[in-house]
Amino acid sequence: MKYKTCVAITENNPKRLATKLKKGLKKSDFAEIRFDFFKPKDIPDALELVKNQLQRCVCTLRPKTEGGKFSGSENERKSILKLVAEYNPFLLDIEFETLRKDKKFVKSIKNSKTKILVSWHDFKKTPNLISLKKTLREMKKFSDYVKIVTMAKTVNDATKILSLYNNISKTKLIAFSMGEEAKFTRILCLCMGSPFTYVSLEKAIAPGQFSLDEIRSMS
Repeated sequence: MKYKTCVAITENNPKRLATKLKKGLKKSDFAEIRFDFFKPKDIPDALELVKNQLQRCVCTLRPKTEGGKFSGSENERKSILKLVAEYNPFLLDIEFETLRKDKKFVKSIKNSKTKILVSWHDFKKTPNLISLKKTLREMKKFSDYVKIVTMAKTVNDATKILSLYNNISKTKLIAFSMGEEAKFTRILCLCMGSPFTYVSLEKAIAPGQFSLDEIRSMS
């Protein structure tokens, strides 16, 4: 089985981003561009440099409150997300909380025809299964692409996340657990229907993340 991958690119310079993206996409099916690593003023230049590769990219602008690097205002972040949407990347990662709180913003993104990846993270724990299923149901209202990631402290936590694949129907679910205890979920999620798994180009940017070369050696 060939494992489909999405390699995370965490550069803060447009030219270096273009170089790393080219390198990553030679080996990976998709790439995630973490625009929250950039200064906001540099994002337009970065978009122009990589616009021809964006059809294979997940674009993310994660705020600090969600474990990312973006420290500007929420209005500024939404303006940048709208700009990214105009370039029609493969997927635009937007947090569930952001979408739930702003219907006008949701409409604006959907008008751009860019597909949303609705994401939800819990960096401290894995909630109970009833709560996870409820969250999944609510997230599916915004897009067919849904990402749910939690911190696993036990193998039981990890199996809870994987059991979400029993309820996906047409949803393209990317659900796995963070942490060394649960690294196996990053592989098993692919066997259960995930369109891809996140990997690092070099150093891992999340607990338990495999590198691109590690995954390729398993395929």
